[in-house]
Amino acid sequence: MWNWFNCYLSGRHEFGVWCEPGAIFLRCVHCGKRSHGWELDAKPAPPPVVRPHANVPAPPRATHVLPFERTAAG
Repeated sequence: MWNWFNCYLSGRHEFGVWCEPGAIFLRCVHCGKRSHGWELDAKPAPPPVVRPHANVPAPPRATHVLPFERTAAG
């Protein structure tokens, strides 16, 4: 009786989360009143964006070693 009073006269529903194929919604556990819910469409993911890579040549490497003289600070 109290649940009926809560749902129908006062509008205070006790909602729980319910699922159906393609939708999620709130539903009163006592009287079954449903919210509008959310539609779940199985949309395919968009194809990944492929950006072309620029072929940048590597910088030229030194072909000889430069002499380096270390001097002691003194």
